[in-house]
Amino acid sequence: MNHTALQFLLAGLVVLPLVGALAALLPAPPGLRGKNPDQAVLRHGVTVTGVVLAAAIALAAGFDHGHPARMQATTDISWIPALGIRIHLGVDGISLPLLVLTALLTFLCALYSYFRMPTGPSPKAFVALLLTLEAGTLATFAVLDLMLFFLAFEMVLIPMYFLIARWGGAQKQAAAWKFILYTLLGSVVMLLGLLLIGVKTGTFDMVALATDNGPKAQLNHTVQLLAVLAIGIGLAVKSPMWPLHSWLPDAHTAAPTVGSVLLAGVLLKMGTYGFVRIALPITPEGMHTFAPYLAALAAVGIIYGSLACLALVRKGAGGDLKRLIAYSSVGHMGFVLLGIASMTPTGVNGALFANIAHGLITGLLFFMVGALKDRTGSTDLDTLARSAPGPRPAGSGAAALLPAPSGAALYARAPRFGGLLAFGAVASLGLPGLAGFWGEMLAMFGAFRPAAGLSRPAFLTFMVLAGLGTLLTAAYLLLVVRRVCMGGSVDLAGAAVLGAADPDGETGANPDGTPAPAPAVPDLARYEYAAWTPLAALTVLAGLWPAALLGLTDPAVQQLLGGGK
Repeated sequence: MNHTALQFLLAGLVVLPLVGALAALLPAPPGLRGKNPDQAVLRHGVTVTGVVLAAAIALAAGFDHGHPARMQATTDISWIPALGIRIHLGVDGISLPLLVLTALLTFLCALYSYFRMPTGPSPKAFVALLLTLEAGTLATFAVLDLMLFFLAFEMVLIPMYFLIARWGGAQKQAAAWKFILYTLLGSVVMLLGLLLIGVKTGTFDMVALATDNGPKAQLNHTVQLLAVLAIGIGLAVKSPMWPLHSWLPDAHTAAPTVGSVLLAGVLLKMGTYGFVRIALPITPEGMHTFAPYLAALAAVGIIYGSLACLALVRKGAGGDLKRLIAYSSVGHMGFVLLGIASMTPTGVNGALFANIAHGLITGLLFFMVGALKDRTGSTDLDTLARSAPGPRPAGSGAAALLPAPSGAALYARAPRFGGLLAFGAVASLGLPGLAGFWGEMLAMFGAFRPAAGLSRPAFLTFMVLAGLGTLLTAAYLLLVVRRVCMGGSVDLAGAAVLGAADPDGETGANPDGTPAPAPAVPDLARYEYAAWTPLAALTVLAGLWPAALLGLTDPAVQQLLGGGK
């Protein structure tokens, strides 16, 4: 595909959602209103995001895969000459997968919302906010000017705030305010770092700043330290890095299903992308100084997120499944930050791979948890784990230990739904052969042999902590599968028993002692197959063929870390 066509495709990715958002607010033409205006505007959202996805796929197909380190589909137009700000767009092997992931997840969210619109105000506003959010996210991954990056980075905050505050669940106002305050305060600090770079070098051009013989030569060690500290705080809040993560569980728990999918699948990637695109190539000396601290916080985040999930899954803890998956993101993104902190091609490639894997897998999990809440009315783990035990087999010994049949277990009530939920859980724990495995493994390999000048004993310690985190992750996700899919009661201080009676007497039995029938849970619907199958298929594909993604990212990472060479 020629350069001009690629230019139009990339520009269209950014502009088309904005045009679609404006059109969603306007009265529909008479021929497109249909019998239900609400469904018409939701159909408009599906159409626009579908066209954007088609453009992203066409861009990926036309991309020169033989030279993924070279910026392609570039547009460079002067916008504010007095400040040296330009409309500079481009795509390489680092940003292309994120553009396609964003377009895919937004389309699937629009498709899911067409059939399962969250409770709230007018669908017009919902679709307009969804498309504005898509435009801001795509622009973040496409722009090559520091000021445009900041504007796009901030553009997503307002739509996500309103999606949480107007279409969210319990405590939505408090969660929305916490989200906006944390991210805005972090962004103000980040802006100071970006301005510092621009003032000292005389340019905001990210491509020029990434080369060793370019303007970044004017950034001395002290300036780089200040810039990395300021920019890193803003990016760390969005990533989210422990201890700046506390807005995330509340935002995820309160957000509507599609809000949680986009928040975990796309918005968190904006922070880690900023580390790779800005901090590593433009301020390498500053990153080298702060890398051990970033790795230490990443390792703590991995352990902290896993322990928080183990506490939530414990029987009687009143844990919320949606909140648990939110805390799991803190641990998973810790692997991404650990890979970046290693400052090696292996670690950074692992971080970029883990970014995509987390978007696919956690997006699938949040879709399913939202659907589970729609079916059962709750995401409380104790409620979901209650079973209806039947009579135990006669005898003693091993036979007496067999689980009682449970009609309330998800495997029994909705086997395809339960099977897909279990698939998402084992993919999230990093099972070899699925997408979650490669990113975490490469990030730990990067920590095993970090960049020259970094303390190897310290990074080996961080690698060991990350390895322990993988074990804890497997523990809590398998317990989630046991409780939700098998109807088991889990007591981490003792044993896990399938079909065990509730200690409070809620055994799921009729007064005469016979098992009470469990309420029906619908299995997967057609629209759910349509929305979730691509995520499951790509999770398997990326796990079995990691070279497809690593072949794109590795040359670009090598060039970034090599100072543009």
